Amino acid sequence: MHQGLVTLALAELLLPVDVMNPIRTILVPTDFSEPAASALAYATDLAEGLGARVFLLHTFELPIVGFPDGAMVATAELASRIVNAAQKALDDAVAKVRRGSIAVTPLLKQGDPRDVVLATAEETGADIIVMGTHGRSGIARALLGSVTERVVRTSSVPFLTVHAPADRAAA
Repeated sequence: MHQGLVTLALAELLLPVDVMNPIRTILVPTDFSEPAASALAYATDLAEGLGARVFLLHTFELPIVGFPDGAMVATAELASRIVNAAQKALDDAVAKVRRGSIAVTPLLKQGDPRDVVLATAEETGADIIVMGTHGRSGIARALLGSVTERVVRTSSVPFLTVHAPADRAAA
């Protein structure tokens, strides 16, 4: 059983019918990781209970390698391969969660994920952002940074972070 019934019950407790700002649009940024998949599953359960729509967003940056005398950017062929692979992964993720009356719209955008997530939340009129987090700490967090943390700190839109299930996160 999915978290659907629990989510619906939680939504009914937390969001009475007469709430002034009901959740109608949910933005789910994804990097196709296990925590992102958990966030998408949670968001679609929430959307089902609230009658909301979901935007699934993947952002990417084209690789640039810097040298003392200049920089090397991705060729048109490499850029096309990156975009095609990202679009396929996005479409596959949408196909896994599409069911019933839930509208899940895939969005693929180029740019720094931290900035693109915030801009897309504004563009889509998102009422909440549901985002997976790896829960890294220490040197791993320092080296890899945290897109989720930056978005949480700077977003004016309410935010919900989701971890991968404990039994699958360690795998």
